Amino acid sequence: MPTLRPVHLSETDHERLSVFLHRGKANVRTLKRAQILLKLDAGWSAARVAEAYAVHPNTVTTMRTRYLTGGLDAVLTDRKQLRRRAALTGAQQAHLIAIACSPVPDGHDHWTLRLLAGKAVELGYVEHIDIGTIRKLLKKTSSSPGNTSTGASPA
Repeated sequence: MPTLRPVHLSETDHERLSVFLHRGKANVRTLKRAQILLKLDAGWSAARVAEAYAVHPNTVTTMRTRYLTGGLDAVLTDRKQLRRRAALTGAQQAHLIAIACSPVPDGHDHWTLRLLAGKAVELGYVEHIDIGTIRKLLKKTSSSPGNTSTGASPA
């Protein structure tokens, strides 16, 4: 196992962590991170800290690295997660719902998810689309392509 740089908290960081822990107004994960830093500052090994706080040793190493590279705020605040791009824009959703409410193609008695996906691609509303995306959209709009009572297909 490689030798890791020891953590030496500054006096202000140590005081800030102590106040933070005594206040106790944070989620458990953040409080545990503060406790891990204090124990690393006290000279505990990563394995001992991991065992004492029932976390994986990699968690201890990550907290050590975060503190050494980004300071106390990098440890106590979670990184903002990137938002995923929505699969469909509002206009695309409206077109898809309009297709589901339109007359069914010849040879079929109701719209299936695969038929809707194929029609949306055929009409050029989307390049490609997963049927799960269509299912979620129709579920969100209380629409069902096979049920005549919701208005998704003609009576």
